[in-house]
Amino acid sequence: MVSFYSKGLPFFLALSMFSTQSLAFTTIRTNGAKLANHVGALGRSPRFMASTAESTEAKAPEVIVDENAYEKLTMDDVVSLCKRRGFIFPSSEIYNGMAGFYDYGPLGSELKKNVKDAWWRNFVTRREDVVGLDSSIIHNPKTWASSGHLDGFSDPMVDCKETKLRYRADQLFCAPITLKSNSETVGFVCVQEANDNDMVKAAKKQAKKVLKEAGFKGEEIEAFAFKDLTEVTEEEMEKIPSPGSGKPTLTMPRDFNLMFQTNVGAMSDASSVAYLRPETAQGIFINFKNAIGTSRNKIPFGIAQIGKAFRNEITPRNFIFRSREFEQMEIEYFIEPGDEIWKDYHQKWLDESKAFLESVGLREDLMGWDVHEGDGLAHYARACTDITFRFPFGVQELMGIAARGDFDLNAHTEGSGKSLDYYDEQTKEKYIPHCIEPSLGVDRLILALICSAYAEDEVGGEKRSLLKFHPSIAPVKVSVLPLVKNKEALVSVARDLFEKLQMRWNVQWDAAGAIGRRYRRADEVGTPFCITVDFDTIEKDGAVTIRDRDTTAQIRLPMDEVIPYLSEKIDGY
Repeated sequence: MVSFYSKGLPFFLALSMFSTQSLAFTTIRTNGAKLANHVGALGRSPRFMASTAESTEAKAPEVIVDENAYEKLTMDDVVSLCKRRGFIFPSSEIYNGMAGFYDYGPLGSELKKNVKDAWWRNFVTRREDVVGLDSSIIHNPKTWASSGHLDGFSDPMVDCKETKLRYRADQLFCAPITLKSNSETVGFVCVQEANDNDMVKAAKKQAKKVLKEAGFKGEEIEAFAFKDLTEVTEEEMEKIPSPGSGKPTLTMPRDFNLMFQTNVGAMSDASSVAYLRPETAQGIFINFKNAIGTSRNKIPFGIAQIGKAFRNEITPRNFIFRSREFEQMEIEYFIEPGDEIWKDYHQKWLDESKAFLESVGLREDLMGWDVHEGDGLAHYARACTDITFRFPFGVQELMGIAARGDFDLNAHTEGSGKSLDYYDEQTKEKYIPHCIEPSLGVDRLILALICSAYAEDEVGGEKRSLLKFHPSIAPVKVSVLPLVKNKEALVSVARDLFEKLQMRWNVQWDAAGAIGRRYRRADEVGTPFCITVDFDTIEKDGAVTIRDRDTTAQIRLPMDEVIPYLSEKIDGY
């Protein structure tokens, strides 16, 4: 960025250069009459005589987008960005943190709220067939016995007998080290799940050490054939090195229950044991009768919920992608039974889910589909398709859309002894409804949106890094910038506009530093619009300059047109 005082230039000359080189945001007005007017009216030297726009629309400098910016992005970059700009912090950081827990900062909490609000508007407020629910985090423990969570909600775990570290078996991948010359296996590598390139890189480093120790230094080896540790035999496990010790000290996989246990009441015995919910769905199922009875809805209809869930993950990893405390946005959409009926509903929710993700700014080129089949399906599911996202650490599930059948309502009918059936007034039949479940993790979506928004470009010869959040979910919608901060008349007009905008959106006041630097600060946190109030605003046209973050283009609008313009851009109407 060019400083006003760089290279020892006078202020007015440096300012003129800055407008040409970077954002074309100012014009020094040297016309004698105009200059005299300003000096006479304001009693200031000519260096303050700047306006952000001389016409209705200023020509924007060329923006050259770096198309490879995302390919260079690493998770370390994302974590650093989130902390530096106030999106997400490690929880309890002054006490050295706590693995698997995170706090959302000033910008992160705004972003999270906007995402949840957008989801709720899209799937609840704007629909007549979906109602909302906010169930408690702790349910009667029998809920989890009926749903199968107490017996079956587990992940495969392996222990390192030497370091006492524990790992998820399906997140550790091993492969034999096989010589090309004679197909002899001289050992194994074991790496943690990551993107393909990083896994191969880590495996090659391990293999190099094994080959050297075995007397095969420099020998060529076959390509790695990775499989996770849930697929290995006991004989193979005796040769697979632990990531902790580097030696074959891992146990065979065993199940580890992910439920967080607590106690309710004054006693701490078996009768007081309860659990923090591991998902929000069961709260919907046990409230099915209450919701349908009070909302007077008829099937097909859905119940939506946003809420916290807790899972005692063996190895929380990849930042907020897999944490122990997280938030879910789920819908249970209840439909009539029938082998052919659910397919159309399932496809409809697939389409609507993808459309929503794109509407809030998720990059389509980073999204994909993963259709579960055979053993990949839960025992009760008719079908399940994940919408995936290519994170810097690899392609992972972002959202699941499952056809769950009638398993849950039947399970709770049996467990509670109370019928959760539905009487269809048209067919005069009673039946247990089936359901389609679109389930989306708030934190995973936040991470995907930050990754999607990250961009680098070059504007008028200057490199810029920014976050291109969709205006509807951007944590700060508008930054209001008075051209100078020491002119009461100008600042007063800018503050009046700022306070009006505060009635609608989260906006920011920034009066410190050069305009160009203020633009950059706004770009870095994803603010889609900057409004500059200048001398023309109070003396000439009563208009302001609105700058677009992505294109840096500027338009001049009368004050009374600002809110309608922003409303259309931010809210879509």
